[in-house]
Amino acid sequence: MKLEVLNIQGQQTGREVDLPEDIFGVEPNEHSVYLAVKQYLAHQRQGTHKAKERNEIAGSTKKLKRQKGTGTARFGDIKNPLFRGGGRVFGPRPRKYTVKLNRKVKQLARKSALSSKVASGKVMIVEDFSFNTPKTREFANILNALKVADQKPVLVTADFEKEVFLSGRNIPKVNIVRASDLNTYTVMNAGTLILSEGAVEKVKQAFEN
Repeated sequence: MKLEVLNIQGQQTGREVDLPEDIFGVEPNEHSVYLAVKQYLAHQRQGTHKAKERNEIAGSTKKLKRQKGTGTARFGDIKNPLFRGGGRVFGPRPRKYTVKLNRKVKQLARKSALSSKVASGKVMIVEDFSFNTPKTREFANILNALKVADQKPVLVTADFEKEVFLSGRNIPKVNIVRASDLNTYTVMNAGTLILSEGAVEKVKQAFEN
């Protein structure tokens, strides 16, 4: 599978990049994609939520009124969950939301996501570029030249390019990631996946390790 390489002006360079069929041309496995996305979103949760239950509330344990003969419902101390300021019934406690997933399943999910994007024509290859200093306007011009500014683009670079990252971080709905950090959720959430020439080789290496 070959894709043409574009320059930052959106023009063809006359070069082509060969995308491996075993990575970008597999039959998508939707369930593995679901599991990988579920794991990613679960790992974004801190799990530090906490509410005080009845035994953790500061207050008297004295019974507020006698059990019978008042004509109203019975209740005990001021820490009753029915009262304002009372304890929470089965409140949230700190916990981990981590989900275990086998390495082969995660690899299949990434391959499925990449293959799905290629099949839908949402992947393009761009020549490597960088900036001497962060330049948001120039980065926005590149996206406009590639006609992807309104398509929630994700730029995949071979390595961490600080100036490129700083140039694109203030542009809404634009994401910049290293090839080694590319995951299933990022691929599926992208409107258009933009791979730099150097990133293609890095993606291949990521699946070999």
